[in-house]
Amino acid sequence: MELFSDFMGMTGGGQAIGRYAHYLTGITWIGLLYFFNFIQGSAFAEMSDGARGEALRKITWRALWWFRWAALGTWVTGIWILIAQEVRGDYFRSAAGMGISFGFLLGTTMAANVWMVIWPAQKIAIGSSVAVSEGGEADPAAPAAAKRAARASRVNTLFSIPLIFFMMFPSHFSMNFGSSGSLTLDPGARITIWIVFFVIWIAMEVAALGKLGGYDGFLNKKVLDKHRHTIGYGLGITLVLYLLFEILA
Repeated sequence: MELFSDFMGMTGGGQAIGRYAHYLTGITWIGLLYFFNFIQGSAFAEMSDGARGEALRKITWRALWWFRWAALGTWVTGIWILIAQEVRGDYFRSAAGMGISFGFLLGTTMAANVWMVIWPAQKIAIGSSVAVSEGGEADPAAPAAAKRAARASRVNTLFSIPLIFFMMFPSHFSMNFGSSGSLTLDPGARITIWIVFFVIWIAMEVAALGKLGGYDGFLNKKVLDKHRHTIGYGLGITLVLYLLFEILA
């Protein structure tokens, strides 16, 4: 069968299956991320405690199940794609390899945020809201947990914008950079682009975790408070990184 011909090769069935699963789980994950950030938050602000508790119990709890497993599935299938590829030794010194590396680091950070920050915090916040809706006492840890989950969710939204671009990047624009197609970039260009990426990535993740000025520090208030600002900064980060390739490569 053609599906099993050169299964682990670049054009084999393993690569095709991995990519298909990656797309399906990725669409599910990012779609729910945008639902939580752009729709649910605003809707919940207009609801009574009872209505919010009902929605949390019957909608959000189910959505979070799909959300966290889709995040894990996207990450695992991304690893599978990398394993299945026949990658040259210099691949990650090319524009295409750098784009994939950006996507991998952002995706790994986002998946870690889902499982290590958002999900544990949401269990506390949802449990408290449901208890209040049923006439019980609020959990005093709930406000801090809700803020923690909100910041991690919003920084994931920020990261998703350059992530999607740079996962597309290798198949489109990346071959225009370098001396011959997608061959390695000049070391100085690579170092400069990586430094800018690392500064943005680390600063925003550390801020979202409350380790840089607290959860209401400058970066969090400026970039993560309002979803329209998050979208704007996400597009700006994507443009800056892309222009660095245009200018330096």
